[in-house]
Amino acid sequence: MAEIIIINDISKSYDHPVLHNIDLIIEAGTIHGFIGPSGSGKTTLMRLIAGLESPSSGSIYIKDRRVPDLSLLPHIGYMAQTDALYMELSGYENLKFFTQLFNLKKGTAESRIDYAADLVNLTADLKKKVKNYSGGMKRRLSLATALLHHPDILILDEPTVGIDPELRASIWTEMQKMKADGQTILMTTHVMDEAARCDFISLVKDGTIIASGTPQALLARYHAETFDEVFIRAGQGGQA
Repeated sequence: MAEIIIINDISKSYDHPVLHNIDLIIEAGTIHGFIGPSGSGKTTLMRLIAGLESPSSGSIYIKDRRVPDLSLLPHIGYMAQTDALYMELSGYENLKFFTQLFNLKKGTAESRIDYAADLVNLTADLKKKVKNYSGGMKRRLSLATALLHHPDILILDEPTVGIDPELRASIWTEMQKMKADGQTILMTTHVMDEAARCDFISLVKDGTIIASGTPQALLARYHAETFDEVFIRAGQGGQA
């Protein structure tokens, strides 16, 4: 597979170090999961890859272009951990706004709104103002906005938080279809049982990637039956 994202020796500090010397290659047409506890640096890494922030040192390349690069924006769909929605607008009006932001033609825009709303099970609630949505509904709407323009790369920060198991299964089915169509998906989670559904996993702890590989390879390397065990043993410096 071709490389689509290359991360070279990335570090990021604010008033304290958050990420330390991250090196990673992400292949096109794969689902790459970033697994780790809250505060481990996953969200900061996603924001750097999306081009929303610049690293303190190191470089990130997407499609051979150094991030941040405005020309990459049409190719990236980003779902933040914090919902970036307009509370006084309806769900439909939020989606309509983002189709205009992505310069989608009217016919395409309406079909993409229908698709995204149906996927996240919000079709019946699109006329409601977002301020009246539950937390889970807002998460689903945030996911829908990231999908509207059919981006090459989807960056999803905790996309399944607050979503019921049935809908989570539906979203995973759709992500597998996206992968089959050649889209690349990056997602963060602290739910270990989602790890097995990814093609590749990076375990993140204290601002560093402590292990990366396919689910099968990581389970074998750490002689583990679950990814909780993998994470614990990798964090303790365990070896195969």
